[in-house]
Amino acid sequence: MYHPSGSVARQTAGSATGVLDPTAADREAIHFQRCTWCGTATYHRLLCPVCQCSDLRTERSEGVGTVRHSTVVHRNTPAARNVSLIEMAEGFVVRGRVMGPPIGIHSGDRVRLSTAKDPVRGEPVFQLVDEPYRAWT
Repeated sequence: MYHPSGSVARQTAGSATGVLDPTAADREAIHFQRCTWCGTATYHRLLCPVCQCSDLRTERSEGVGTVRHSTVVHRNTPAARNVSLIEMAEGFVVRGRVMGPPIGIHSGDRVRLSTAKDPVRGEPVFQLVDEPYRAWT
């Protein structure tokens, strides 16, 4: 009967912890799920919304998207803030906040991920890629 030595077990455990430890770049990224059967991208789901498959693989987003809807919220905050729905380039939609004046964020603005988690709300924070066009200013 074969018994592996303790040194081999320690080496294996050491390499596994390195794989499980996310790097700083991974902590500052959005991870989403893609259905292995139909290829639909989703965010924080247990089942695919299209085919109801539970076989979802996790992928890392590039962090680039487009504002689909933005609204200004005055409730439960000392100052007005925006809440936006961002359609990511990979095809899923995430709720987050876009930095900048709440009144200056519009549908169709291109954004890039700034921080994966807001320390207060726990939602992704984005910044505008292009400065909005300001006519006659």
